[in-house]
Amino acid sequence: MQLFTIENKNGIKACITNYGGRVVSLFVPDKEGRSKDIVLGYDNLSDYLSSNEKYYGAIIGRYGNRIGKAQFSIGDKTYLLEKNNGENSLHGGSGGFHNVYWNVDQQDEQTLELIYVSKDGEEGFPGNLSVRVVYCLTEDNELKIEYFATTDNPTIVNLTHHSFFNLTGNPEKTINNHILQISAKFYTPVDEGLIPTGEIALVEETPFDFREPVPIGKRVDEGHEQLKLGRGYDHNWVLDASGVNKDIRLAARVADPESGRVMEVYTNEPGIQFYGGNFLNGSDRGKAGIAYPHRTAFCLETQHFPDSPNRKNFPSTLLNPGEAYYSVCIYRFDTM
Repeated sequence: MQLFTIENKNGIKACITNYGGRVVSLFVPDKEGRSKDIVLGYDNLSDYLSSNEKYYGAIIGRYGNRIGKAQFSIGDKTYLLEKNNGENSLHGGSGGFHNVYWNVDQQDEQTLELIYVSKDGEEGFPGNLSVRVVYCLTEDNELKIEYFATTDNPTIVNLTHHSFFNLTGNPEKTINNHILQISAKFYTPVDEGLIPTGEIALVEETPFDFREPVPIGKRVDEGHEQLKLGRGYDHNWVLDASGVNKDIRLAARVADPESGRVMEVYTNEPGIQFYGGNFLNGSDRGKAGIAYPHRTAFCLETQHFPDSPNRKNFPSTLLNPGEAYYSVCIYRFDTM
């Protein structure tokens, strides 16, 4: 495993490995200027390989999130995927992009380019897919992640990033006190397998309404049926202006009152998955041997919707030869 460092002039530093394109650490100053690592992960490759939590900090593909019954069709042909999440496929299968070695080119002290070619049939997906991911730490305190892809046969693509964040800089502390805002009037309810039902539901008068800033933990144990299914928040929000305005826009904002750190998320994607660390249980020991207890990290994954290949009313994830896939996710940091 190789480790690369990018850093801007304001003291923000990211360490990224070629294994899964993972952000292993991300140091961000608090309101007093003290810099701490705000992402979960491990100190060595063997821990990543043996972990119960496979996705810390990784590039996710070919298909981020879940595909129902681990299958989809393009035209008259059905493709079968690995069932690695109950009866469903999750995050591209066990051999997905989180679990491969990327070719890395350090372009300058602030920029890394990662390249991977996913062969036709890999994890069940059709087409040779050429992927390029660029990590850049800008002088505006942004960790900017750009995804580019082309294919030689029709395929589906949904790339995302899977850092587990704790803005306190202490992974033993809950994230339920973080204040979250999501720019979305709708979300996609799920079934018992966390596969979208196909409904696009209003967040109004539900615990999924984050249009105004709300502590993450304020309503998580209210007993709402959707929260029971996800053991908390593990859902896709339909971002405002999706399908109309494809420009980069604010998707979410998270603030930690204790440290004063603020993270804004910008994207051109139609959706964002908010996961509240529901399946963390203290069994994983990360960097410096620290255990990661329940709900001590959150993920905000910009994306197309889960199970889109099987839902005609969802934005399409189909990529054809001659087309260029482009997605961008920006994590911008500031203080209160």
